[in-house]
Order: sequence, then structure tokens, then C-alpha cells
Amino acid sequence: MPFKMDLSAKTIQQIESDTGQSLQNCVASRVGGGCINTALRLEPGKLCWLVKLNHSDFLPMFLAEAQGLKELAASRSVRVPAVICSGTAGDQAFIVLEFIELGRLGNGSAKLLGQQLAVMHQQSQAWFGWHIDNTIGSTAQHNERSGDWVNFWRQQRLGRQLQFAAANGYAGSLQSNGEKLLAGMAAFFSNYDPEPALLHGDLWGGNAASDAEGKPVIFDPACYYGDRETDIAMTELFGGFGHEFIASYQASYPLDAGYSVRKTLYNLYHILNHLNLFGSSYLGQAENMTERLVAEL
Repeated sequence: MPFKMDLSAKTIQQIESDTGQSLQNCVASRVGGGCINTALRLEPGKLCWLVKLNHSDFLPMFLAEAQGLKELAASRSVRVPAVICSGTAGDQAFIVLEFIELGRLGNGSAKLLGQQLAVMHQQSQAWFGWHIDNTIGSTAQHNERSGDWVNFWRQQRLGRQLQFAAANGYAGSLQSNGEKLLAGMAAFFSNYDPEPALLHGDLWGGNAASDAEGKPVIFDPACYYGDRETDIAMTELFGGFGHEFIASYQASYPLDAGYSVRKTLYNLYHILNHLNLFGSSYLGQAENMTERLVAEL
């Protein structure tokens, strides 16, 4: 079995136990698409799985991913990979998912994604947050429940990323303007009161594609319940999903006019996370976004 060295003997045994499927003569190949985990395509018999591997310390990340995918699937909106199993074996953590052959989002699939995402965003609950914490990339993402969206975004999102940035040595205008932004953030919501919506949480272009039939697929979620504008804002952050997507979404579930300003507030979270994960190349962008938002107060 090629790449068997990536799967420990204990992990092979555990997956076989969890699934009842032998991996003895399984076809395996390594696949890309992520910088955190090792990923393999396994073909036991007529099945096809995606297996992600990491150190056992990463089990909570995999368990949260599994729960996120199940929650998205339960919305019966956008297709997500089915969860087969997850767990640990020795010092290796793993998650096994349905393998889906993915292609680029074309205009038709982007339009359908807009419609389906609008359906997903209408799945709600009584509070903001989620029942467990998860990760955004490899950064801890806290989801303590709150009835106040502004406080949730201030404390669990921007505030934490600014704290991480300070610990990483990023001070100066980022922190001084960040403090002003946190203190005055309510001004962006004076005429807008969002409902808790089921979110993908990390919806950039690398986490959406189309399947062999041209239908949209989303994956690698960082789920929680929050303002739906946060998902839409991120679709615009790294190249966007195109006109067909946003026009379709707007036709299905129109956005509030204040979104044009708030999207910067929401995308600042992701730019700060990139700053904390990947370094100072994102500092200027984070400073500029923070300065622009403070000027809007």
C-alpha cells in the first residue's frame, strides 16, 4: 500500500474497527489542499475516502470538523463531505471523510451556491456561538454562547485576535486603533440586529468547489451561529466567488445596506488571524482596515 508509512498500524486497525472495512489491499495516494494535516485518498474496495492525519493533540480539531460537517449536512442546503469516522490511535489523530472529486466553481455552480447558502443561513438557534469550540485554520476559535452579537464579536472574535497579535509582538497603531474599534463597535449596528445563522465560518474560495455534476460543495468548516454577513464577507476576501454567486444570494436573501461597511469589520478577523498564523506580511493590511473602521465611528 503506497503511503502506508503515513498511517500508523494502530490507525489502520482503528479505522478498520470503526468502519468494518479492511484496508489490507487498499489503494492509497497522498493528496494536497492543506498546510496543517497530512491527507490521503484511500480506496478500500469500491469506496473512496479522504483521510486527514495529525498528531493526537489535534483530535479536538478533527472532532469539531466532524460535528461542523454534520451540522451543515443537517441543514439540507449545500453539499458537504459525509463523515465516516474520527478518533485517535496511539499518537495519531485522524478523520475519515467521503472523497469527492472537486472542480472549479463555474457560473452555474456559483449561482446555485448562492441560493443554497441563503437556505443554510436561515437555519437558526436562540443564541450566538456554538456548543463546542473549534479552530479557524489552526487558531483556537472560542464559541461561548451569547445573546448579544456585538459582545460576541468583540470578545470572542476581534478581541481575541488582537490579544494574539499583541502576544506576537504586533503593537503600535494596530493595538491603539483596535482598542478604539472594540470600544465603539456598537455604532456599526445602530440600525441592524442580526439573527443567529448557521455559518460555515471559513468560507473563502479554497473551501468551496463543485462536484462531478457541477453542484457546489463546501468543506473545512469553522462552524458557529452568527451574523450571516460574516460568511458573505469572507467570500469577497480572497478573490470572491463571482457576480453570479452574490447576485443569486441577494435575490434569495437580501443583505442589509450596512453590509458594505460591516464586511470590513468581519474580514478584519480573518486578516488578523492570517497575521497571527503567517506573519508580518499581513500587518499593513490589518492596520489599514482597522484605521478605516475607526474613521467610520
